Amino acid sequence: MTAYALARLYPTTAPNEDVLDYIEGIQGTLDPFGGRFLIHGAPRRETIEGEWPGDVVMISFPDYAAARAWYASEPYQALIPLRARHMPGDIILIDGVPDGYEPAATAAKLRAASR
Repeated sequence: MTAYALARLYPTTAPNEDVLDYIEGIQGTLDPFGGRFLIHGAPRRETIEGEWPGDVVMISFPDYAAARAWYASEPYQALIPLRARHMPGDIILIDGVPDGYEPAATAAKLRAASR
């Protein structure tokens, strides 16, 4: 099942050499784990509910084990300080839904569990 690394980052400065080095180096850390960017800080079109400060990054991986191994890898751990000094954030690893996912079936299970 596909898994994702999802980050909401809060840039504190304009992109500098550290951040640019991080951006230049990150793909090389993703490749061994099958990671690929789905969203990479693209300009927000619209916030339609609530507030959404910061930038969004979403990376897909073949599965949760690959996402976890990427984050824990030496090459990525070495890059983290380059970003974190200038763009702190909230980062999660999360499973996607399986093929054929049916939200109505999830609602039925939740209803049954609440009875």
